[in-house]
Amino acid sequence: MLLVCFEGTALPPAHPLQSDIRQRHLGGVMLRSRPTSGSATAGNIVSAPQLRDLTRSLQGASPTPLLITVDQEGGQVRRLKTRAGFPPTTSFAELGRRNDLALTRQRSQDIAETLRHNGINFNFSPVVDLNRNPRNPVIGALERSFSADPATVTAHATQVVAAHRAYGIGTCLKHFPGHGSSAADSHRGFVDITTSWSESELQPFADLIQANLTDAVMTAHVFNGRLDRNYPATLSSAILTGLLREKLGYQGVIISDDLRMDAIRRYYSFSEALNLAINAGVDILLICDSDPATVVDTVTLIHDLVLTGQISEQRINQAYRRISLLKARLWVGSSKE
Repeated sequence: MLLVCFEGTALPPAHPLQSDIRQRHLGGVMLRSRPTSGSATAGNIVSAPQLRDLTRSLQGASPTPLLITVDQEGGQVRRLKTRAGFPPTTSFAELGRRNDLALTRQRSQDIAETLRHNGINFNFSPVVDLNRNPRNPVIGALERSFSADPATVTAHATQVVAAHRAYGIGTCLKHFPGHGSSAADSHRGFVDITTSWSESELQPFADLIQANLTDAVMTAHVFNGRLDRNYPATLSSAILTGLLREKLGYQGVIISDDLRMDAIRRYYSFSEALNLAINAGVDILLICDSDPATVVDTVTLIHDLVLTGQISEQRINQAYRRISLLKARLWVGSSKE
């Protein structure tokens, strides 16, 4: 249930992640092209040969398949950069402006092929947020949205998912229930979309769920008082279970956005955030920091929450089954070499 970031471009025997994977059954890692704030390392990705060595070491350390994930949307949000020798990419906004589905499929195939060749099996893409506020600092301003039109977003996101699936790469729709109308960045603090959000922002999620084109869904750390008067989406049972699972019929993996983002950590203790997120319906907890004790501390906290009855064993087992099904599909789903 844990997906974490870590420091370093290699995985020597003494690296703390080794024991996290071998002894604590860590399920996944997220690779970055730059370090976390305050770290002196270079991130995890500096060249293609180095990346391939790293992903081989990660899988070799794990007794069960490991999710090796990255943010490789294209345009400004890409962790495999041209300066490190990786192919150029195109932003979703540019693809939406061209509105050529064959082009979107080709550019997505290029990304998927690069990921597979370098040992990455899961991409935090596509963004299916509607471009409701072009000046939105985290979506519109970074050209991460295909369009303000739900049908256009669905059509292009379909090509992204299909291209990745052809190479056995999992994808993740983000950010539920929609981050495109916000005027603030949830990396930096509280984001309220109560008055700006529209129900039309659910349409791409609903369409792709109905079409069975959803490997995972990422939550947004946004507050929407029309959907939940108390909690942001990541911590909201009303939004994740009531809306996403029960109303939209989604039964697959839900992944939190990074729980170390300020929209969560400024207002909730880590234990409280874990408790609320898991009970709300989150299956995989994304935790991105530079602390080598993150996994052992988080495992201990969740264990204590189960022992004290705040989280049920049934809920943990439910998440485990969903994650296992996702991994099984990834390992048998590739039609390319």
